[in-house]
Amino acid sequence: MTDKHQKNHRLQRMKSPTAGNWGEPNATEQDKLPVNAEIDCGWGRLIFAHTFKTPEPLAETLRRERSGRRDIALYVHNPHVILALAPQELFLDPSDTYRLWLSYYRPAQKQHKGFSVRRLRTQEDAAAINQIYASRQMVPVPDQFVWKHRSSRILSYLVAEDNKSGEIIGTATGIDHSNAFSDPENGSSLWCLAVAPQCPHPGVGLALTDYLAGHFQARGRNFMDLSVLNENEQAVALYKKMGFQRIPTFCLKRKNEINEPLFTGPDPAARVNPYARIIINEARRRGIIATVEDAENGFFTLSHGGRIIHCRESLSDLTSAVAMSRCDDKQVTTRLLRNAGLATPRQQTADSPAANATFLNQCSRLVVKPARGEQGKGVFVNLDSPAAVETAVAADRELCDKVLLEEFHQGEDLRVIVIDGQVVAAAVRRPPFVIGTGQHSIRTLIEKQSRRRKAATQGESSIPLDEETERCLADAGFGLDDILPAEIRLKVRGAANLHTGGTIHDVTAELHPKLKTAAETAAAALQIPVVGLDFIVPDVSGPEYVIIEANERPGLANHEPQPTAERFVDLLFPQTSIRPGSGDP
Repeated sequence: MTDKHQKNHRLQRMKSPTAGNWGEPNATEQDKLPVNAEIDCGWGRLIFAHTFKTPEPLAETLRRERSGRRDIALYVHNPHVILALAPQELFLDPSDTYRLWLSYYRPAQKQHKGFSVRRLRTQEDAAAINQIYASRQMVPVPDQFVWKHRSSRILSYLVAEDNKSGEIIGTATGIDHSNAFSDPENGSSLWCLAVAPQCPHPGVGLALTDYLAGHFQARGRNFMDLSVLNENEQAVALYKKMGFQRIPTFCLKRKNEINEPLFTGPDPAARVNPYARIIINEARRRGIIATVEDAENGFFTLSHGGRIIHCRESLSDLTSAVAMSRCDDKQVTTRLLRNAGLATPRQQTADSPAANATFLNQCSRLVVKPARGEQGKGVFVNLDSPAAVETAVAADRELCDKVLLEEFHQGEDLRVIVIDGQVVAAAVRRPPFVIGTGQHSIRTLIEKQSRRRKAATQGESSIPLDEETERCLADAGFGLDDILPAEIRLKVRGAANLHTGGTIHDVTAELHPKLKTAAETAAAALQIPVVGLDFIVPDVSGPEYVIIEANERPGLANHEPQPTAERFVDLLFPQTSIRPGSGDP
């Protein structure tokens, strides 16, 4: 920025009632503002606090928040005064406001590799926006509200679209203050920036923010503001990189169920992984007491009235040791499911190289895995040579005394969750892949993708740089240090386990009735109240399948927005359920 631009920038800040100093706008500035300005954003109202001449109407406006919504009062200069009027109902939001001065901003104006950013066009776009909101635990907006405002001059909806699949992978909403309430400052703001957790592309959030800045710049707006949680270091770093500067103003919200984590302080769920947290949060919502015993390993106790249940994530006292042992040994699982008339792959214990080679010849391709294990550790898939089989067997014998050879079936990796005898959720799990840039090595691309997966799953998912990854790359003709050509999508592991970088996609509504029946039959055969069953299917909407494993402690958080935690707590404490027909055990 030149000295002249810096001087002009300082002058603009001095004239700005929302960003000049820590006090309120002066009397002259206040007279220019409209009175009590607010707009409906679908998720709640954005309330422009600096347009309220006295504190009482602002406090009363926040108190009128509707159920299930999140109203936000922005540009509050005297929060202590407002809070004093309703201390039991309002709170000071732990967010900072950042501003981008558009007169000096230069949009990137470049083609993004693998995805594009555009305005909302279709009703399917509106539904996809809500799906991303749900995946990020954000307040939903009715699809029809978004669609109705697609041509609004106040609300601007952006989406990022994967060029190959057409999937919507990111979204942002812009608000034009000038069109909303004749803002004398001629400002705008960015809200609801969200990127799909499964997004494989880097830079989507930056691209959406950049597009919106250019959009408001073309309209002649002076600045674009945003509010971001103080602890969100990754987002703050992005905004500062783009030239956003923090401005001295505050944000107020109403105490409600949605905002509870922002004003209640540390809770028992804060220290545990997402799989335990989703259950604890659902239990606490119903008034069930949650006591964390070992946060690192997900052990906690739930109690309500005289009933006490001990849990490790979705494994509870209701799962017997015998049922757990049926799932623990994958060979036992297969035998029991086959005896129940369910389709399973051919399987045998790894033996001599000659016996292993004979089984390979019978099946053409094999999966090698330890008989006991979880999170995809030691699973080698699609092996078609005796040498590859023996290498995998040797590696797995370091993990477990018994190693299994299993017939490889081509198809989608489907996880079905059964709770209390009923299918609650189903999702396709896909192996991790990277997209070439023509500049970076595959190793670097994997490392970057792992960082994104960790951020999206609170550290639960990453891609190991191990023998299985190297073998998968070698099968495709690549090595870790090769430069992957631009736009090439390369699968980097054969297995689709979430913990080793795989992604998960909800298909509950598409599940064929025969697959649903098979899952419920399998849970009954294993005599287990909560289970995640792994299927290989040609098509989730078709009847063909084989069941390859059963997990006695499935990750319920992986299946949001399906009501897995709700059904789990219904099972443990049926008297707290609000579903029709529920009651005491």
